[in-house]
Amino acid sequence: MDTPTPSFKPKALIVIPSATVLPLTEPAGHPGVSTGFYLVEMAQILKELGDEYDFTFATPGGRVPQLEINGLGLSMHAAGKFSSATVSATAAQALRFDVDSFRAKRPELVARRDSELALARRYLGRLPVSESLPNSDKEVVVLRDDLIKSMQDLPEHTFPSVEQLVRRHRDPEDSFDLGAFDFVHMPGGHAPMVDFVDNPWIGELLHTLRENQVLISLICHAPVAMASAKYRVGPDGTVVTDAQHAFRGVRVTTVAKSAELFVLGNGYLKIPGKKVRMGYFIDEVLRDAGYQVRTTTNPTAIKVIWEEDVRLLTSNGPQAIDEHSARLRTLLPRR
Repeated sequence: MDTPTPSFKPKALIVIPSATVLPLTEPAGHPGVSTGFYLVEMAQILKELGDEYDFTFATPGGRVPQLEINGLGLSMHAAGKFSSATVSATAAQALRFDVDSFRAKRPELVARRDSELALARRYLGRLPVSESLPNSDKEVVVLRDDLIKSMQDLPEHTFPSVEQLVRRHRDPEDSFDLGAFDFVHMPGGHAPMVDFVDNPWIGELLHTLRENQVLISLICHAPVAMASAKYRVGPDGTVVTDAQHAFRGVRVTTVAKSAELFVLGNGYLKIPGKKVRMGYFIDEVLRDAGYQVRTTTNPTAIKVIWEEDVRLLTSNGPQAIDEHSARLRTLLPRR
């Protein structure tokens, strides 16, 4: 009798930013704001491909990633209707606010968020949650305590660091192979502005993936990782900088400066009565790094860019996640 051939799923790598504090340059002396990653910019990938792929989860430094509570606002889950959903949510919260009524009028968004949080519990276990901020969405302020309680009995998972993955890939006695992944996906939130940028091991990972023809998928703030592509790390840990690297000059999109200014002046990063500024804007950093940065005049419009030569897929924010994941599917091998 013939023995059945085992069925092996293809593999995908998810690198989640794990910074917990976003530094501010203004107000002067500010300790920084609590931050994390946007679940919505990862969950749709898990939802679309979870039955087909085995996922490996990693973080830049091997720390447990932190959920960004402000990325769980219901309008963030509206995808292509992000702009109108944000306007509606802002108007509904301007005066008297009743959370039950607010949620009852947005059942599809509540259901989508609930399903994505269920995926986070399934794949990631117990996660810390960023602090609410003075200008946070009123509904997510209410959500935060319930969310923390819902995860308190889950196991805390461990996450390998990017350095560990690269070193394992290089070890001839280790069967781990970065080239075995069909794709890597990196979600945004403001955390990538801290631990994806100026990170030699992120640069080495990007080049190793490119050399092995692994598709690289970045959304919202995550494309700032491309600023680290100037780095390579040698076998002995020596860091070399190459301004003329293979990614330089390709087209990318990311969150626009205009969108960041809105969040700083009117959104959840606003500090009442204060001018608020971060250390840099991602689109400017990427232009300075030699990329062709393409953003939209309307910061809530959807932008997705595919650069076939380097197998790089980028998009500009949570509004693009459905289109981004659909495009990703078309680019993956058919099995």
